[in-house]
Amino acid sequence: MKSISKDLKNYLGYVIIGALVIFAVSGAMYVRGYYKFIEPSSYRSFSVSAEGDAVAVPDVARFTFTVITEGGTDIASLQEENSSKINSALEFVKASGVEDKDIKTSFYNVSPRYEYYKCEDGPCPPPEIVGYTIRQSVSVKVRDFEKTGSLLTEVVDRGANSVSQLSFIVDDPTEVNNEARAEAISKAQEKAKSIAGAAGFKLGRLLSFQEGVQPYYPVYEKAAVSAPAIEPGSQEVTVNVTLTYEIK
Repeated sequence: MKSISKDLKNYLGYVIIGALVIFAVSGAMYVRGYYKFIEPSSYRSFSVSAEGDAVAVPDVARFTFTVITEGGTDIASLQEENSSKINSALEFVKASGVEDKDIKTSFYNVSPRYEYYKCEDGPCPPPEIVGYTIRQSVSVKVRDFEKTGSLLTEVVDRGANSVSQLSFIVDDPTEVNNEARAEAISKAQEKAKSIAGAAGFKLGRLLSFQEGVQPYYPVYEKAAVSAPAIEPGSQEVTVNVTLTYEIK
């Protein structure tokens, strides 16, 4: 019995010592990590901001035409009629040189039309479907502005109920954004050198870079049906940058 008690005491002693060792090691690691976390940055720094501009000249006209077909409850017949008008308009659009990649269906909807009853003396029967309406919209990009006016007119003549959202856009704004960014960075660098010279310190390495691009908004025009003259105009793109430098 005494031997068992002695063995138990020895075992408990080892357990306690092991726990203390683990606690001590964990505590040391925690303290080391904590001090590493709260250690302040060894770099002194300052930031400068500047903006650059570039002129964007739209190279694409974009518009949407919509065909609306109303009829009875024979949906298949309505779809055939609607598709016939859409295909007629698209036939002219493609014949005018617009490629398939610049044409896409942007909206398609089949919705029922109901007849509602007025019942003054009792409960009414549920509304009855008396027909359907199909709406299909197609978005078109035109890369030859001279053809835009005739396209707007012809799609209406071929069955489109409306032409809307005529806008002029830059199809790929990467180049104009790069131009504005380069100007902004150049201005920020000159500003940083000027501040360093005036304050009497040396300009260190670049620590961080931030950028903000003001979104390019399309130029919208009202779509007319009398073959309007197309004037895409131009728009300024602005890029803002912030550079953070080390102070030596």
